[in-house]
Amino acid sequence: MAGRINDDDVKAVRDAVPIDSVVSEYLQLRNAGGGNLKGLCPFHDEKSPSFQVSPSKGLFHCFGCQEGGDTIAFVMKIDHLSFSETVERLAAKAGITLRYEEGGYNPGHQRGERIRLIEAHKAAAEYYAGQLASPEAEIGRRFLSERGFDQAAAEHFGVGYSPAGWDHLTRFLRGKGFSDKELVVSGLSQEGRRGPIDRFRGRLMWPIRDVGGEIVGFGARRLREDDTGPKYLNTPETPIYKKSQVLYGIDLAKKEIAKSSRAVVVEGYTDVMACHLAGVTTAIATCGTAFGGEHIKILRRLLMDNGSARVIFTFDGDAAGQKAALRAFEDDQKFAAETYIAIAPDGMDPCELRLAKGDDAVVDLVEPRTPLFEFALRQIVNRYDLDTPAGQAAALNEAAPVVAKLKDLSVRQRVAVKLAGLLGIMEDQFVVRRVSQIAQWQRGKGDAPGPARRQRTYDDVPAPTVPAGPALNLRSPAHRTERELLKLALQRPELVSPFFDAYGVDEFTAPPYAAVRQCIHDAGGADGAPADYVDAVLEAASNDTVRTLVRELVVEAILTPRGKGPDEVYASEQLVTVRLRAVDRRIDQLNAALKRLGHTNPDQVTAAQQELYVLQQYQVALRSHGAAAL
Repeated sequence: MAGRINDDDVKAVRDAVPIDSVVSEYLQLRNAGGGNLKGLCPFHDEKSPSFQVSPSKGLFHCFGCQEGGDTIAFVMKIDHLSFSETVERLAAKAGITLRYEEGGYNPGHQRGERIRLIEAHKAAAEYYAGQLASPEAEIGRRFLSERGFDQAAAEHFGVGYSPAGWDHLTRFLRGKGFSDKELVVSGLSQEGRRGPIDRFRGRLMWPIRDVGGEIVGFGARRLREDDTGPKYLNTPETPIYKKSQVLYGIDLAKKEIAKSSRAVVVEGYTDVMACHLAGVTTAIATCGTAFGGEHIKILRRLLMDNGSARVIFTFDGDAAGQKAALRAFEDDQKFAAETYIAIAPDGMDPCELRLAKGDDAVVDLVEPRTPLFEFALRQIVNRYDLDTPAGQAAALNEAAPVVAKLKDLSVRQRVAVKLAGLLGIMEDQFVVRRVSQIAQWQRGKGDAPGPARRQRTYDDVPAPTVPAGPALNLRSPAHRTERELLKLALQRPELVSPFFDAYGVDEFTAPPYAAVRQCIHDAGGADGAPADYVDAVLEAASNDTVRTLVRELVVEAILTPRGKGPDEVYASEQLVTVRLRAVDRRIDQLNAALKRLGHTNPDQVTAAQQELYVLQQYQVALRSHGAAAL
């Protein structure tokens, strides 16, 4: 077993890798105010951003699904890594050499499975890239050249060549210290009669990277006629490669996709290369599978689902391409972005188009042309004889349910009118009513009339449940102010110090807030808070519910008037308001006690009257002088 990573090294890794730089590799982040950033949560489906990142505190928190933590927790969750694997990965990124409490430095073979598989793929990619210059790979170089790709293009995309022998790569990786089991699990090798042999042989190789830029698999193109395998052979499903969750080129395209709110979906590796070289740097492709729901999740995080977002599909004009377009339309409603389809007049793909007509033709191709829904409807109605009433009716019966799936009522009605035109039906409202009727059926019992019964749809998925704990009435002015004061104490402790540390737990009327106040006290208080102050507060939390609330308060924007940043004036207002309400409550308690006591206990009455007098004077001072009276 590998030794435990030194605590100081863990802290150094956490401090060295900014959380916003790590998170932004997986989703687009935008300003959320108060120095925080927001984006669509990668851990659950949502329509509006509830995922927030606090760069200054090094924490993230989702107000929808309650996931939260620091940089290490984020990487562990999103890439399914162990703690040590995550620290090792981030340490490598930061150039930090880790120390281990037992047994010194960690030998390579003791590292976590994912780290080892990633390292094997990285070594394999370097090997394949080197082999592209070999005499045997001349056929591969010719393949690239015939499609307009020179050596610089091959290097940019990491294209390589796998030798035709049985175990060239396997022997190379063994020499690098990888075990036979690791090579088989990674999908780079497969079991042969006498042990592992190379999975890819005599093929052109494209490395497939995840959204974080790690190589997780390969796509291999057949080059020789005597190769009886499929035209394209991809890495099989492995612990690090799931074909439904990867998009080729996403590592190169993600920044421009986020910046331009536009993505171009093409069909193959050479199409991605052609688009990028032509200047369409938002191009991506699926890897041996249809474009589906998991791919949409990746794009939505980058596009942020704003109203100007565009997704353009460039499928081939043949039957297979049309079928792929119709499959894409089935998932169209999972996008808030507008979706379009672009098909070259001659049915050429982007690679062929660039070769035949140049870069400008590729750029022109992917300009939004035909809405995807319109293309899908045309593909349906074109199968029928629209010159006959029977043909019109059959086409309407197939196309109307497609239109009925559109979520936006106004869009659905406009598309229904468009469908009427495509069918040649003069009475638009007949088609509109038909589509509306089917939409009601779909919301009730599926695709046919019947008793009303709610069907779980994308819009109907309930929000994740909030962790158990006392309910908060956020409409209560007292609770809102207590929340603001706690946010200040966690995010800007210097603005509320030294007064905050004198506030008692009982001054916070909401039990969850009282628990957070106790955590701050147990962590040493807000005055003179050290750099690891928030970590100490989280460590002091009694359970996960309290810990989640602390993270919420750390990343939530402070509600200053007109969006200004928090200052001493705003902090003073919260301090005074919370204290004044506590004083008011105590005065009410004392008045009630005096009424109950009457003249039964003179000593208690005197003590209560004295406390009441002091508090009433304090109350007047707070209302007159504000923070100066604290």
